[in-house]
Amino acid sequence: MGFFNKIKDMFKNSTSSNEIVSEGENQEVSKVEEEVKIYEKGLTKSREGFVSKLANLTNKYRTINDDYFDELEEILIMADIGVNTVMEFIDRLRDRVVKEKIDDPNVLKEIIVDELFIIYVNDEVLVNKINFSDDGPTVVLFVGVNGVGKTTTIGKLANKLKSEGKKVLLVGADTFRAGAVAQLEEWSRRIDVSFYGKEEGSDPASVVFDGCTKAKEEDFDVVLVDTAGRLQNKVNLMKELEKINKVIGQIIEGGPHETLLVIDATTGQNGISQAKAFKEITNITGIVLTKLDGTAKGGIVLAIKDDAGLPVKYIGLGEGKDDLQVFDIEKYIYGLFKDMI
Repeated sequence: MGFFNKIKDMFKNSTSSNEIVSEGENQEVSKVEEEVKIYEKGLTKSREGFVSKLANLTNKYRTINDDYFDELEEILIMADIGVNTVMEFIDRLRDRVVKEKIDDPNVLKEIIVDELFIIYVNDEVLVNKINFSDDGPTVVLFVGVNGVGKTTTIGKLANKLKSEGKKVLLVGADTFRAGAVAQLEEWSRRIDVSFYGKEEGSDPASVVFDGCTKAKEEDFDVVLVDTAGRLQNKVNLMKELEKINKVIGQIIEGGPHETLLVIDATTGQNGISQAKAFKEITNITGIVLTKLDGTAKGGIVLAIKDDAGLPVKYIGLGEGKDDLQVFDIEKYIYGLFKDMI
């Protein structure tokens, strides 16, 4: 069974099952249904922009020909999947059309969904959650250029972790951006978690040192660290992050356990460039993609994985403090292609 049919059956069953289930199972089903609805709603712009064009293409052509592939290529590029990824994708589709003797666009649309899924998974076991430490606090560094929603993302993740029973500490180490420390402290008050910071202009590594010391002494489960994102000066930023990493490792064994890059989905290919640039500077373990609900170019998820080789761990699908979701490729594909499935 192809992914298209698997995902269709999975979500049809999860949203329409009348079987008698236990209370625990029922709660789990309800949770999945709620998350699916968040994906559906959050990907509305992308679905209307991308998938509607794909559906129109299927209706326009009775048989598959070069004109069909040319238009499909343009649709995929406009969805921000990335030129190189799209070219390889089209080549694979052409091969399958020839080998499997496909000439019906309606048949090919299912294969398109399957192949887009394959682009992301690519025979890898993708870890889309935080790698929590078994011994002592888990330290998560956040990097990203100004304006991508980094501090807000930290607040949302802190809220999510708190709801899961974690004792969370926010550390404001983005000390040179005006208002960054105060903004993070405000988030800590808003969601009622602890905060550590110093005055603007302080040495970021010293803030992290004291914050991690506090976390260890007071038995915090998770430390979320906001760092600077001055990508225009790579050398200074790299030295700063190296120093922060070293300080964390001295205090908390194995730390930092995650370094998450925050990217604004609405910036499109510029976001891909940021991912590649930060990957050269420090060890990025995953991506947080914000404002995915605000763009019609949801294909950036696939481009980041294919072009930068980084998994998306969280996505932002709204403005509320509860709108940060653990990324799930199956829910994403369903939310994107719901009208075709």
